[in-house]
Amino acid sequence: MTDPLPDHAPLRVAVLGAGTVGADVLRVIGTSGDELAHRIGAPLEVTGIAVTDLGKDRGEHVDASLLTDDPASAIAGADIVVELMGGIEPARTLLLEAMANGASVVTANKALLAQDGVALYEAADANGVDLHFEAAVAGAIPLVRPIRESLAGDRIGKVLGIVNGTTNYVLDAMARTGATFDDALASAQELGYAEADPTADVEGHDAAAKASILASLAFHTRVGMQDVHCEGITTVTAADIAAASRMGRTIKLLSIVERVEEEGEERVSARVYPAMLPDSHPLASVSEAYNAVFVEAEAAGSLMFYGQGAGGAPTASAVLGDLVTVARQRVHGGVGPRESRYADLGIIPVDALRNAFYVSLTVQDKPGVLAEVAGTLSSHGISISTIHQETEPAEEGEPERARIGIATYRALESAMDSALDDLDSSGAVLTIDSVIRLEGE
Repeated sequence: MTDPLPDHAPLRVAVLGAGTVGADVLRVIGTSGDELAHRIGAPLEVTGIAVTDLGKDRGEHVDASLLTDDPASAIAGADIVVELMGGIEPARTLLLEAMANGASVVTANKALLAQDGVALYEAADANGVDLHFEAAVAGAIPLVRPIRESLAGDRIGKVLGIVNGTTNYVLDAMARTGATFDDALASAQELGYAEADPTADVEGHDAAAKASILASLAFHTRVGMQDVHCEGITTVTAADIAAASRMGRTIKLLSIVERVEEEGEERVSARVYPAMLPDSHPLASVSEAYNAVFVEAEAAGSLMFYGQGAGGAPTASAVLGDLVTVARQRVHGGVGPRESRYADLGIIPVDALRNAFYVSLTVQDKPGVLAEVAGTLSSHGISISTIHQETEPAEEGEPERARIGIATYRALESAMDSALDDLDSSGAVLTIDSVIRLEGE
């Protein structure tokens, strides 16, 4: 015999945005309403759905009578607002208004959280409501809640991962098929893994927004987008992919946040860039549009989270998890974890970090050039671990050329910047073709 439905008054839910993710959220609310009511202790009642195009067919699970192109009217009287419209405005204003009216908020808007998270956190605190955002970081992968709750009693040292499915698909396709960056990106767009304008993904901005959120959670410190060093994958070439393979490595766009302690002072590093990982590293085998994240904690050790980082149904799963949690808390008269920023650690700039590098140079193929390159690096305190050299075909009348691939030991980023400036001004070095960090040792 099935237990009767809870007799609690329905919780009024407004949904801002009914695209791929929003439509899936509404589908589950509509088809699994009784199950959700039992889990929550109250039924959910969708009272408004804000969209930009009222005439668009959104499928049988989106009640056309609830659609409005006036999002302010949709949130009026709501107990919970689910924001899936994206962008900074009007999302920011609408969520602040919703919280001022006593509504809890569930959002997947990583750009808004990275840019204006402080205002949202403060509004949630001031109005005694919840702000949940599991879907903003890694799609379906439960990551925010484990960091914010499950590891609340531990000390996290580092979070390293692949948090953008588009760039992972592109780099994976380049490695598997030998495709150029442009061809791999076109394939990602055809399959729906990349937007028509993929700038936010391929330039690393999406991953940087997520790094901002992860660093803030992991290290109890406010870390904004301006604090994240960001490099994308647009300069990664087929030659770089081949060089990585020759070295037993794979190139991935990594989001890295960690505590860095120097001379007794702790600071936070947050950075996004393509890096070469050893093929033996678990992240090296993450293929297609999947995401995976490592969390290194003092007591728990190394934890890995893996799964689909994008797509309607996977992202909707994370949104619905937050929706059920927030709804339960409203039924029982409580709120979840608040922003934790007691540590207030400083931010260490990337040029103060130590990294190993792979540097590819096209040089004149003549005696003494290799010694000159090695001497320049050595003068900046950079030691070479391996060198690979190949002769490059030269045009008639042009000097003979060679391509040199150099892997270094760990050195200061600022020292590498200075060494590259010197190499760039050297007559023997024709071009600096690529500089990629080595991670995962």
